[in-house]
Amino acid sequence: MSSHVITPGPYRATKLWNEMTRLFRAGMPLRKHRQNFRHYSSCFTASAAVEWMHQLLCSNSNFGPDVTRQQTVQLLKKFLKNHVIEDVKGRWGTEDLEDNNTVYRFPSTSPLKPIPRPSSGSAPGSVKKRHSFMDREGFFKFRNIKKQHEKETQENVDPALQSGGENRSIGEQQVPRRELTVEDEQEIWRDITLTHLQRILGVASLDEVLDQRYVNPQNIIHNVTKVNKHGVVTLDDKTNDLPHWVLSAMKSLANWPKYDSAQPSYPGFERDVFKTVSDYFYSLPQPVLTYELYELFINVLGVLQPQCERVAIEALQLCTLLLPPNSRRKLQLLMRMMSRISQNVDMPPLHSAIGTRTLVVHTFSGCVLGSAEECDLDELLATRLVSFLMDHQESILSVPDYLHSAINDHIQYLRTVQVPLDGVSNVDGGDAVCVPMPIYAFCRQISGAEFEQQKLESSQKAMEELLEMLLTSQNMSEKDRRKKLKQFQKQYPDIYSRRFPSSDRDSKSVNKPKIKPPLLNIKKTKAFSIRN
Repeated sequence: MSSHVITPGPYRATKLWNEMTRLFRAGMPLRKHRQNFRHYSSCFTASAAVEWMHQLLCSNSNFGPDVTRQQTVQLLKKFLKNHVIEDVKGRWGTEDLEDNNTVYRFPSTSPLKPIPRPSSGSAPGSVKKRHSFMDREGFFKFRNIKKQHEKETQENVDPALQSGGENRSIGEQQVPRRELTVEDEQEIWRDITLTHLQRILGVASLDEVLDQRYVNPQNIIHNVTKVNKHGVVTLDDKTNDLPHWVLSAMKSLANWPKYDSAQPSYPGFERDVFKTVSDYFYSLPQPVLTYELYELFINVLGVLQPQCERVAIEALQLCTLLLPPNSRRKLQLLMRMMSRISQNVDMPPLHSAIGTRTLVVHTFSGCVLGSAEECDLDELLATRLVSFLMDHQESILSVPDYLHSAINDHIQYLRTVQVPLDGVSNVDGGDAVCVPMPIYAFCRQISGAEFEQQKLESSQKAMEELLEMLLTSQNMSEKDRRKKLKQFQKQYPDIYSRRFPSSDRDSKSVNKPKIKPPLLNIKKTKAFSIRN
């Protein structure tokens, strides 16, 4: 059953729901079943639906192979509740579905959810778009500065010579500069970060996936600049940090079996510690990734494809910088603990029937990502995201150097830009020339075939330039030139033939095999004799 990737955009969770509903209705095999001494046509059992849907979810790039059979049962319960399916008697509206032989069917009505239309900008209560710091008209404009010594301007006199009779050029005059305020720098951090994120996600506007009222530039600055030697965010207010007993429990699991000898040790101790950590994170008032950024992280899943892994990592790097510092610190410590637990071969089984990696991902996915309103795909989407976060936590939760450099360069430019005095122009009467504005370029991802084609074209062009250099070089003797041309023709015959089309016939005649003359003057050797 063919499926397509739901690209980033508004209401992505609703679009994913409709996509899975469409695939399920179109691909689920239907047959005749018997239940309670009656036969029903065009229906299926719950177990068959679980098996088919589980394979679909695992092979679907929107969800991935970490989906469990139990999660598939939960999704089918949501289908029954929302009238995507019904039992053979037409009953629906509850989540009373188990992995058994109960028979279900598809209703005749359309089960797709309507996609809400975004409200227009003129609608009441709409959020007015904030202007970017770089877009403000008055950014490079300054108030009129009163001159202490105003003198009459004489005709045909260089204005640079009119300030007290001193021979000072315009470049040597005291040029006023606008001092950047703290608010200005915060706007720069915010705008450049969101610009990079918009380019990576490939959306026309971040307004579709992010309510920018919840973007606090102070969080970005703190998450980038205030980190320890391990790259973990440090907090100014320690009361917002994890409690000491939670940190101790997480260290115990991350470093198992090298834990504090003062802690108790008994069979099943590691399971109790694991439950203690999970209970704490589920007791938090909201998920670690916050309710406000839920839609943003859901849309990052649109670029989380096998061929776009690097793009997804860069997108998550920027998204996690938008978190409050205490939430980012919790996420960093939790992902490190989960990664070490899942890779620790010495860790005793934490569950009798579930593998350690699967248990870790599905235990903490609900406390990492969730929406304020109930979403039918929350659990599946959270599993997909948390699995990727855990596998790439070192790269995702590190500070991107390119972003920090771009912001520092931009701030440095704005601090040193030369702004001319009012009424002072260049010698040629034109506008004043300022330091060129730094430009940030973004790379476009290409396919493997395009890369190979570009590589071939660039290498052939380089060889053509080398051939021309051999032909036109004045510092080479004719003997060396002919020798090198023969070598070039032997190694790159295609490029040589394009440059000298008529040389093919000559080369064929030149390369004909020479017939050696018969050996006529071979002297007869004398026979060996004992007498001689």
